[in-house]
Amino acid sequence: MTIRLAIAVSAGSLMVGASLAASPEPNRAMVGVPEPQRARINWILKCQGCHRADGTGTSATAPALAGQVSRFTSLSGGRAYLGRVPGVADAALGDAELAELLNWTLQHFDRANLQSDFKPYTAREINTLRRSPLRTDATAARTAILSQASATR
Repeated sequence: MTIRLAIAVSAGSLMVGASLAASPEPNRAMVGVPEPQRARINWILKCQGCHRADGTGTSATAPALAGQVSRFTSLSGGRAYLGRVPGVADAALGDAELAELLNWTLQHFDRANLQSDFKPYTAREINTLRRSPLRTDATAARTAILSQASATR
């Protein structure tokens, strides 16, 4: 192993370790999340770069998830939207790990808005949804879905 590679691996390990230590997982069960620690690490490696560690996102890269992502599960087309957005549909994870990560994200960043009868995403559902990703029309789909919430207020 070259010195550069060793330094890069060490730095990456420190960043993951620091992020894990910075915000510990609550000690409560998460439906559809058999391995919360794995889901959390997948969040760090696959999602956090754009959505930030606290799920606040940025207007330039990705929408905020904290305090609002679970609302999609109760809106027409919203559940499917979450499984079809490019960052989810194209994630380099198997269907089961991706379902686990999406379930973890909903409960970690927006448990308060999650329906009491929430059915967790399954590997089968994710497999179906990611076959038709929202490549160029994700923003328009998001706007249309969220307009339902505005219309009911």
